[in-house]
Amino acid sequence: MRNTTVIMNDAMNCLINNLGIVETEIFISNLIREPFDYTKWQHEKFDNVSLDDFCEQAVEYCKNNPIH
Repeated sequence: MRNTTVIMNDAMNCLINNLGIVETEIFISNLIREPFDYTKWQHEKFDNVSLDDFCEQAVEYCKNNPIH
């Protein structure tokens, strides 16, 4: 398993590569400012999605967002 520093570094690079520096800063500022419960969000977003629908959406996402 990778350590926290490596994960954080990769995440920042991912954000910067996809959003740019300014939008990454905006994202982080909003993330810090707003209380966010990931577990609650995950349940709200995925509890009513069937496995088939989830897989279909994941495949579509991968087609539209290929790994560089």
